[in-house]
Amino acid sequence: MPDHKTVKDYIRTIVDFPHEGILFRDVTTLFADPRGFRMAIDQMLHPYAGMRIDKVVGLEARGFILGGAIAHQLSVGFVPVRKKGKLPGTTISEDYTLEYGEAVVELHDDAITAGEKILLVDDLLATGGTAAAGIRLVERLGGEIIGCAFVVDLPELGGRTKLEGLGMDVHCLCDFEGL
Repeated sequence: MPDHKTVKDYIRTIVDFPHEGILFRDVTTLFADPRGFRMAIDQMLHPYAGMRIDKVVGLEARGFILGGAIAHQLSVGFVPVRKKGKLPGTTISEDYTLEYGEAVVELHDDAITAGEKILLVDDLLATGGTAAAGIRLVERLGGEIIGCAFVVDLPELGGRTKLEGLGMDVHCLCDFEGL
């Protein structure tokens, strides 16, 4: 009998991690399975088939895994958006708010050329704060975000609404209720 698993079937839930009351959606089990990982990459790319994409931007840290694979598939460059202090060259930075505090992400100031078409990727869309900060960094360098692709959406946290409010096309492979 053929395997009819979906991407969601490869993602495990860990209860009370990192804090009590949190249902952590662990995509490492998806990454570890060759069939599941291939399915996720193919499905993340599908909505953008035939579109010009010059670079893939991945958000730290699981977005690096997905973004690298997608960039390879497209034969385009990969650009990491990293936590403050992790990039060695000259950077631009963006502050943003998390559900539990504030953070800063950075991008090399020469990573994007004005007019480049960018696909932004990460594993999970929660409040949208990290993704919105990444979008602002890319736009400050003159890049045009053609889409934002995620494996998991947590709709109750409002990230999709936030990004769509910024005029972004948002594609998520699956969603989970709860935090």
